[in-house]
Amino acid sequence: MTGAPETPGFLAVDSGGSGLRVVVGTAERGPLARCASGEPVRTGERGIDPGHFMAQLLPLVRALTAETGPVRLSAAVVGAAGLATLGDALRAELPGALAGELGVRTVALAADAVTAYVGALGPRPGAVVAGGTGLIAIGTDLTGWRRADGWGHLLGDCGGGAWIGRAGLEAALRAHDGRAGGSDRLLEDAEEQFGTVTGLPGALYPRPDRPAVLASFAPQVAAACADGDPVAAGILREAARHIAESAAAVCPAGGAARLAVTGGLFRMGEPLLGPLDEELAKRLPGARRVPAAGDPLDGAVRMAAELSTGPLTLPGDAAMLTVTTLSGDGSGD
Repeated sequence: MTGAPETPGFLAVDSGGSGLRVVVGTAERGPLARCASGEPVRTGERGIDPGHFMAQLLPLVRALTAETGPVRLSAAVVGAAGLATLGDALRAELPGALAGELGVRTVALAADAVTAYVGALGPRPGAVVAGGTGLIAIGTDLTGWRRADGWGHLLGDCGGGAWIGRAGLEAALRAHDGRAGGSDRLLEDAEEQFGTVTGLPGALYPRPDRPAVLASFAPQVAAACADGDPVAAGILREAARHIAESAAAVCPAGGAARLAVTGGLFRMGEPLLGPLDEELAKRLPGARRVPAAGDPLDGAVRMAAELSTGPLTLPGDAAMLTVTTLSGDGSGD
């Protein structure tokens, strides 16, 4: 396709605890190509690191545009975990960097909860819980956004993958010590996955990807629960309570609100969804849990396609969703 005219297109990015997922597409044809990296974007004193983000993103985009042929990326939507609390540097620098490197002129930076919402429910009122390594709930009446949790694995993300994995490893260590609340099953699983549990602190604490490592043990908790381990079942019951509390905090008042859950956390299935539905019925008896139409990357794609043809119809928010339009010299309008 060398020499062919460039097709107007969009870039959609989902940045989370497991790395980047990237789509290049057009409004007319939808997604054309996609790829992913397995390295999470670093955070530091300035929050999410824009330089590391671009270093991760550019090789992926260049590989995709080599696959699709000439595409002029006029709009980009970046859904990023931690944007609401750690996104100041990203908001300040990423639009200009995308303009300079890729020619993108309109950039929407969204909390990954927003892209999860759009992927799950589209542009309609309701609430969504996005659960993976972390956990956040978001709701809207289409005039503004409400969020609950999403405070990271040290201060919150209660009920998320890292939270469940940490609780499972604590139960394993309790069993190792002979303390109450331990699980011999989870101790066996932990030693199979990580080696001798006495080495866990030294192996885990220094790691920059600690939340993802903790979350990697959550499936073992779900499997132990399914096999009848009462300690594992108690962990997932408590996780369900936390998740339902966050959902209730953001769900629009009145009417039969739609509620969806999305993200890899909920692939645990019945061991988590069973107690979650019970907890939701207690706290949100008027709400209706519906299947998520798509995931956060699907939401970013939907938003990017819309942004490439005109303004977004979603409410803006200084922390959750900002749109920057840049002039030809890379300055913001």
